[in-house]
Amino acid sequence: MLTIGKLGEAAGVKVPTIRYYEQIGLLPEAERSSGNQRLYSRKALERLAFIRHARDLGFSLEAIRDLLSLSDKPDQSCAAADAIAKAQLAEVESRLARLTALKSELERMVVQCAGGKIADCRVIEVLGDHSLCSADHRHPEPEPN
Repeated sequence: MLTIGKLGEAAGVKVPTIRYYEQIGLLPEAERSSGNQRLYSRKALERLAFIRHARDLGFSLEAIRDLLSLSDKPDQSCAAADAIAKAQLAEVESRLARLTALKSELERMVVQCAGGKIADCRVIEVLGDHSLCSADHRHPEPEPN
């Protein structure tokens, strides 16, 4: 059995994060020692490592919850897990496209800057008027509920 500190150390996760994952149900509540100290099993460590790896890959907590639910039923089809991973891949590709557009726009602004006075600064001018950008690099607004 591992204490919360040892669990965090083994998985590379901070103690407050472990407590949060317990609170929101991603990790089951820990057993308690006679001194009321949290104690975690090897299975909890594996689950926390799964969560950490999924977070490193950018999965949302809700997607991780779904993936954990799927992993708890190993005999079913992996189509749902594939769909979640494909959605994450599409999100990463979208972010990469936005970052590439941002990089190009920043490079263009810097090259066009004459290094004169702020009144003539291309960087300030472009930041003040999005229509001067060469591409639309805005982050899409979330859909209203």
